[in-house]
Amino acid sequence: MTHTKMKNNVNVQVTDSFWKRYMDIVRHEVIPYQWEALNDRIPDAVPSRAIENFKIAAGDETGEFHGFVFQDSDVAKWIEAAAFSLENAPDAGLEQAIDEVIDLIGRAQQEDGYINTYFTIKEPEGRWSNLRDQHELYCAGHMIEAAVAYYYATGKRTFLDMMCRFADYIDEVFGKEEGKIRGYDGHQEIELALVKLYEATDNKKYLSLSSYFIDERGHQPHFFDLEKEKKQDDHPFFWNDSYGYHQAHVPVREQKKATGHAVRAMYMYTAMADLALKSNDDELKKVCEDLWENVTTKQMYVTAGVGSMEFGEAFSTDYDLPNDTAYTETCASIGLVFWAKRMLNLQADAKYADVMERALYNGTISGMDLDGKKFFYVNPLEVQPEVCEHRQDHHHVKPVRQKWFSCACCPPNLARLISSVGHYLYTVRQDELYVHLYAGNKADVQLNGQNVVIDQQTSYPWDEKVSITVTPEQEKSFTIALRIPGWSKNAQILLNGEKVEYSTLLKKGYVHLTRSWKQGDQIELVFPMPVEKIRANPKVKENAGKVALQRGPVVYCLEEADNGKQLSTIKISENSELNPAFKPDLLDGVVVIEGNGVRTSANDASWENVLYQPIKQESVDVSIKAIPYFAWCNREPGEMIVWIREEN
Repeated sequence: MTHTKMKNNVNVQVTDSFWKRYMDIVRHEVIPYQWEALNDRIPDAVPSRAIENFKIAAGDETGEFHGFVFQDSDVAKWIEAAAFSLENAPDAGLEQAIDEVIDLIGRAQQEDGYINTYFTIKEPEGRWSNLRDQHELYCAGHMIEAAVAYYYATGKRTFLDMMCRFADYIDEVFGKEEGKIRGYDGHQEIELALVKLYEATDNKKYLSLSSYFIDERGHQPHFFDLEKEKKQDDHPFFWNDSYGYHQAHVPVREQKKATGHAVRAMYMYTAMADLALKSNDDELKKVCEDLWENVTTKQMYVTAGVGSMEFGEAFSTDYDLPNDTAYTETCASIGLVFWAKRMLNLQADAKYADVMERALYNGTISGMDLDGKKFFYVNPLEVQPEVCEHRQDHHHVKPVRQKWFSCACCPPNLARLISSVGHYLYTVRQDELYVHLYAGNKADVQLNGQNVVIDQQTSYPWDEKVSITVTPEQEKSFTIALRIPGWSKNAQILLNGEKVEYSTLLKKGYVHLTRSWKQGDQIELVFPMPVEKIRANPKVKENAGKVALQRGPVVYCLEEADNGKQLSTIKISENSELNPAFKPDLLDGVVVIEGNGVRTSANDASWENVLYQPIKQESVDVSIKAIPYFAWCNREPGEMIVWIREEN
């Protein structure tokens, strides 16, 4: 029988029309689809062989290892997504399927606790010999995260105990003590997973091991250089981490600017924020804050995509945010959500929740189509299909989503994020409940020694109204801190029908309502959602003379399906009237933005067989329609732009 353990004093059942729809798609479509993919049963899709690898490692079948060295992580993320799904919707059949996979993983686990099908099958003598490239600890981390999630969802300890054995073995192998490997993984992940394992078991050894991996990173002599000497390898880029690809170019506590592989950075920063909180480490907290400011004020897209550069799937430099070649891997935006929530745990500041919300409604779910069967690895902000087809520097940009990927990290990562969205709504601090996100849900919260039921009703992000009913077991004093989104102007709060003047109650973007709460107390919030025209910092040269459209937390784009080809010829002015309109039959029900603009003609007779000519201002009035960015490419393929030319 499935039951859910209370994690961090909050249990959430999501009822929201927006997120519940996504969660149901993940439950009914994505999780089964990905299970079929992991078992190589999707016609015309790239084979995974991930389950087959475990069967071979367990001795159930014979054969060779297939796939990337990190293929095991796809199975782990599938289990984690399925576990989160069970929290919101118990399913005996799914639970049985997970148990069978766990049993298979258990049969593949070695006597010393080690689990990794690549090394068990293909390179049994090569354990820990190439940590820079082989993702051993990365795979271990994802297995640990899956085990913790399944334990919280079901209370079953089998998988958790297996991962404790694995973590105990890792602790015997790595560290500063004589005889241990004084190293760390090329792809961060184990660090944040060990903190989760500590939270689930209260074993401080796992917290100390996570701290070791963070603080050892980047010290001299450089661990990857020592590995290089052993392997006699002279790779010109990845071995020398002066570029910062692995975030190991300097010690972690000296880093102030995000560099290198964006997903690795997000996972590492997540662990750093966790450790700063758990260890009360002010120095590490300051490093997290500095890195946050660099990423979110200088290296983040308006969609909360991060990692602009295809080379290395990496950060480039400040304000280098090209739209048509943006890499912005789905996993990187997901990692930004992870990090934002940890920063909120560290300090209740609405700037973290603002970015978390931006990523959730834009740069993450854009990675999946509306029926959950196709996926984007890369999330550009401008697409011309014919250019993607012919230009080598656009080869990573796809005008349509794919069924699956040989490197299939993004689909299961997105599935686990959507399934766990309830974990991001609230934070409890003793007698304070922080409401970070607005979405329909019913939550059981432990506050000031008693259970409090929070019932949140809303049609957010389309509707501006939110209703929260508070039901404590008995009348008692505690605080409910309500986030005022950074995009919101003139927000209103009513408590039991009376308007709250909250200017003196506002702290770092949260309105703190402290009172003796009784059953049935009602909070009403109104967040006006006008259409906003957003400009980029002038240092972002790609967006000079352009604006983006945003309503509430949702960023919009123009698609060829609504506006015809040559979207770059469309212009809007600062005074253009743009109005929201809910379209229940479009893209599964979205608010679109409709209004007027102008269009310079590229097809009139004066341009026939002419490439250049003297300035000739000719334009016509046009109607435009913008759709949510996350919903683009769910109709016929075509052009798309987020940043629209601005008419003077």
